[in-house]
Amino acid sequence: MFGIVRPCTHRLSDGLRAEWMAHLCGLCLALRADHGQFARIVTNYDGLIVSVLTEAQAGRTPAGRRTAGPCPLRAMRTAPVARGEGARLAAAVSLVLASAKVRDHVADRDGLLARRPVAAAARRVAAGWDRAGARTGATLGFDTALLVDAVDRQTGIESLAGPGTPLLTVTEPTETATAAAFAHTAVLAGKPRNAAPLAEAGRLFGRLAHLLDAVEDREADAATGAWNPLTATGTPLAEARRLCDDALHGVRLALREVEFADGKLVHVLLAHELRRSVDRAFGTSSCSHQEGSGPLTPDASFGPPPGNPYGAPPGDPYAPGSPPPPPRPPRDRRGLIAGCLVWAGLACTCQMCCGTYEDPWSRERREALCNNCGDCCEACDCCGQCGEGCCCCGDSCGCDC
Repeated sequence: MFGIVRPCTHRLSDGLRAEWMAHLCGLCLALRADHGQFARIVTNYDGLIVSVLTEAQAGRTPAGRRTAGPCPLRAMRTAPVARGEGARLAAAVSLVLASAKVRDHVADRDGLLARRPVAAAARRVAAGWDRAGARTGATLGFDTALLVDAVDRQTGIESLAGPGTPLLTVTEPTETATAAAFAHTAVLAGKPRNAAPLAEAGRLFGRLAHLLDAVEDREADAATGAWNPLTATGTPLAEARRLCDDALHGVRLALREVEFADGKLVHVLLAHELRRSVDRAFGTSSCSHQEGSGPLTPDASFGPPPGNPYGAPPGDPYAPGSPPPPPRPPRDRRGLIAGCLVWAGLACTCQMCCGTYEDPWSRERREALCNNCGDCCEACDCCGQCGEGCCCCGDSCGCDC
């Protein structure tokens, strides 16, 4: 999975977590339905935002969900997934932009793509994705040629860029592509007046995607000699951060002008999680999430509890004279192969790194290897004016940001 907006599940309320997964799985299944199993490799976290935006404007309907069968990436569980024009547009956009990413790696001769046979095969795959995206886009009234043209211009712009070239000149093709995709969600949702502010939000989102990718790859590109916009234009990190902060503010302002039927998930992803993506790329994010911890209250006390702190707690089944504990109910354990498949799915979707998850074999609830995602209450820090009850932000955020 790739993308800059990668929310940790413990920061989403149960309802928003289910919605986010519904759109992610919906994008994956739309790729499979329209373009075959191999196309699912381009499933990404940013592409699902197109699906989220479409549904947020049009409103969720029973026809917009279907129950998908068990999948290793969902721990072999069924789940409601998004379907419809939003998911299909997200699939078309993901294919074209993934094609651009492949061609960019070929041009940079990254890794195995430095070998001619591998590069030739990658170009054929990318061309097939372009054609597939164009077919789906045409059925939705979206001309993916806008995206392809923007991507083609990127190579020429990069070849001419040098010290002193404005960084926004380099990010313009990406901005144009994402602006077109965001704006078309208004057409699919039947809200044409939303097209202009969504285009602005999409343009700035594309700027952020390009800049954050450059920041995260800067050291690796320097080590391998690959082209990087920050290095090529001589842009310092402080200036890149300023541009990112300006884009974040612009996204929030643009979204205020959009008419949503239900914009909660959009707000969480494009206001709060996008800010976290910037902090993560620049290494300024902090970690305060600890399992079982919460905000301190004036009544919070420190030190041992009243009474003997080393005695057996009330109801201790192992204290002298206590009846033996009841036997644990048997669990429906998975076999070796099924457990390995579930483990692979959990690892690929980072569910084993954050929050809690179900053990692939025993089905017991497990704590993640690390909870390096910040306190859920920090989700509203960007507002500075959220009221109490904002944690977790998703279902009750009262901020206007």
